[in-house]
Amino acid sequence: MNPSPRPYESYVYAYPHKTAYRPLPDPAPSLAALWRDEPKDALSLYAHIPFCEVRCGFCNLFTRIGAPDELTTRYLDALDRQASAVREALGDRGPVHFATAAFGGGTPTFLTAGELERLCDIAEKRTGVDLRAVPLSVETSPSTATADRLAVLAERGATRLSIGVQSFVEAEARAAVRPQRRADVEGALGRIRETGVPVLNIDLIYGIDGQTDRSWTRSLDAALAWRPEELYLYPLYVRPLTGLGRLAATADREWDEQRLRLYRHGRDHLLARGYEQVSMRMFRRTDAPPQGADDYACQTDGMIGLGCGARSYTSSLHYSFDYAVEMREIRAIIDDYTTTEDFTRARVGRPVDADEARRRHLLQSLLQVRGMETDTYEERFGASPFADFPAELGRFEALGWLDATAPDGLLRLSPEGLAHSDALGPALFSPAVRAAMAAYDPR
Repeated sequence: MNPSPRPYESYVYAYPHKTAYRPLPDPAPSLAALWRDEPKDALSLYAHIPFCEVRCGFCNLFTRIGAPDELTTRYLDALDRQASAVREALGDRGPVHFATAAFGGGTPTFLTAGELERLCDIAEKRTGVDLRAVPLSVETSPSTATADRLAVLAERGATRLSIGVQSFVEAEARAAVRPQRRADVEGALGRIRETGVPVLNIDLIYGIDGQTDRSWTRSLDAALAWRPEELYLYPLYVRPLTGLGRLAATADREWDEQRLRLYRHGRDHLLARGYEQVSMRMFRRTDAPPQGADDYACQTDGMIGLGCGARSYTSSLHYSFDYAVEMREIRAIIDDYTTTEDFTRARVGRPVDADEARRRHLLQSLLQVRGMETDTYEERFGASPFADFPAELGRFEALGWLDATAPDGLLRLSPEGLAHSDALGPALFSPAVRAAMAAYDPR
């Protein structure tokens, strides 16, 4: 890590990143063998719907615009086949229980109301998850949050609806290649509130060209008018092969300072208005209903991913399908997925050895405001995190990123450490993962 690290190196939402995944050697491992000895009593289910009505300028997610020729039907057919194969692979040697569920994308509400019904049926009838008994989060967008779609999700057990607004200022939305009318955004928010789903999350972005402290405050206050239970504040990134990536030059220090300033302003604005900080990005209203299962821990429990953009996690292997950002490549991967008949093997992924498991546990714990209890780490890995990562944690401490006031036995970030989460996270990547990511050919 450089003496003066840039604050926005990479958003670490999963480790290892999919650009470190590679085709697995033949014979490809069977899902039944991968899951045979895994604990399956607190799984997370994620269904990925890779369709959007528009491609935002900042987006590098695995998604395509539109779905011609009954593509959504063929995609759900494949999702049905995959879900059946996965459930068979999980077996019946022990209890199979899902603690959480989520539909993401893309935009799940790109599907029609009838298709959303089918998606819920696939999740319940094929995998066995009870969507009304676990927290169910679903992503939506202003143009697809229609009353009929939202009614299906509410009736089928959705407990959280997350809408990507990005900015309530129309000029800023256009600058981010996310053209939308403020009236349409407000209409969608009204329909979401009418469903009675207990948690509304609103995503906002800072660092947009032309954005000022004043316009950022306007967006924050427009979101706060809906009293959302959660707010996510994302720094804008310009990534290769995205709409903005084709137009913009390399990020500079001036932009770093703008984003840091807007982050701190947004953080303080929300903290002063009844919100608590959960991570660098996530803020929750202090009186909001609890979300998530108390017995589910992303650091240790398995993930079942359905769809060609979803990841699955076992203790020894993370696996998915091929990954791309460029639209032509994404379309080819989706087409290949819809014609796949055999979903019994993992084809693309990355093994997770003991060192990577340590890094992942530390990453996913430390990037949360609550931090990590060192006893829990030591019980799992047999050593102190300070013994396993002396250089990294020593560097974080020297930079003032660790909270010196944390109680004994708790490793926690300082406010400055949280502000630099997107530099701290990548600093914990292993050399092997860094090399694999650097060798990835963006396409």
